[in-house]
Amino acid sequence: MADSPTSSEDVKALCAERDIRFIRLWFTDILGQLKSFSVGVDELDDAFEGGMGFDGSSITGFNAIEESDMIAMPDPSTFAVLPWRPEEQGVARMFCDIQTPERTPYEGDPRQVLRRALARMEGMGFDTFNVGPELEYFLFKDANGTEVLDQGGYFDLTTLDAGSDVRRETVLALEQLGIHVEYSHHEVGPSQHEVDMRYAPALKMADDCMTYRITVKEYAMKYGWHATFMPKPLFGENGSGMHTHLSLFKDGRNAFYDENDPYFLSDVGKAFIAGQLRHAREMSAIFAQWVNSYKRLVPGYEAPVYVAWSRRNRSALVRVPLYHPGKEMATRMELRCPDPACNPYLTFAVLLQAGLEGIEQGYELPEPMEQNLYHLSPEDRQRMGIEQLPASLGEAVELAAASELVLRTLGEHTFNRFVEIKRREWEEYRLDVSQWELDRYLAIL
Repeated sequence: MADSPTSSEDVKALCAERDIRFIRLWFTDILGQLKSFSVGVDELDDAFEGGMGFDGSSITGFNAIEESDMIAMPDPSTFAVLPWRPEEQGVARMFCDIQTPERTPYEGDPRQVLRRALARMEGMGFDTFNVGPELEYFLFKDANGTEVLDQGGYFDLTTLDAGSDVRRETVLALEQLGIHVEYSHHEVGPSQHEVDMRYAPALKMADDCMTYRITVKEYAMKYGWHATFMPKPLFGENGSGMHTHLSLFKDGRNAFYDENDPYFLSDVGKAFIAGQLRHAREMSAIFAQWVNSYKRLVPGYEAPVYVAWSRRNRSALVRVPLYHPGKEMATRMELRCPDPACNPYLTFAVLLQAGLEGIEQGYELPEPMEQNLYHLSPEDRQRMGIEQLPASLGEAVELAAASELVLRTLGEHTFNRFVEIKRREWEEYRLDVSQWELDRYLAIL
């Protein structure tokens, strides 16, 4: 496992001990795309003392050109050596918090958006927001198409699974980076894989998600393959999801657990889940932020689209895993609709804010839906009051644009930029003439 420094002195000592020559400073743009620039180890004192300046106008969702100066302040607790770079004169990384030239936190920094949500949580008396995401991905022969490597299925352990070795190397690399891996396996789709990280506090987990995605891609590239977190790359196959387990802790105890409740859920846990359900439609543009995301969120595949909760039923949006005696600390909810191409900082922030809203406002949790929601008719679902997630990015963006919760979560700057970028994406997609349309209509119309 990676060392866990807490100060600039710890980082400098580790660099000397591990022969580190370069430090990559990492942060994300508003869409969750990883950004990086490198400094020599001799620049560490300056980086920790005053940060490193860069042009924010060139980063998606950051400031306009007339307000472009930004400062990246490295977080020493995120220092880790990159295992895919040479050991001699090696390379490490640190995540950064973005500041303005006035040394105030930049409200357009996704890390800062999550920090604000965590501050609200702490103000309400909770200690920790634990998150356990399960990111799925596909391995293709190259980046130019979707030629799969195998025809394996869920949990297959056969020669069909051409990704076994690269998955093993990926897990070992993640562990070297300080990320605890619980499971790794072949997923349902051909050439589809999943590596599950053990739950962690939300900010660390958001950093870990970014690290996970680049690590998966780096090790696929070593084999000459291409790894993609695109939500729905293959027609007729399951898409890639990011089932996300959530729990709150207070005074070291799981705030979701109540031994006297039939579902072993406390009032806090129920209200938190009710917050996810009530705000799911307006949050959709955050946890499913691409046009392609809504090719995955359709009935009949593994991705849930109906706004309900259950204990066993995986067609519901929220699942509460069954309680096992002695496992009170594991009481949690699982939100099954996010996809792995989201911005994890914004996603975890808005999910936390929705749950806190439920707690603060005392939302009532409806009864669980234990029947397969895909088997109900639209009329049955309407009669039962079961809503559906947006069917397109266009619908999702307009729901987010009207959401007071999303505005408060993102802050005005990030909110306006996000809505603007996503409206533009939807308009470009809407205007495009696809090959499907040409194949379907050109000869007959």
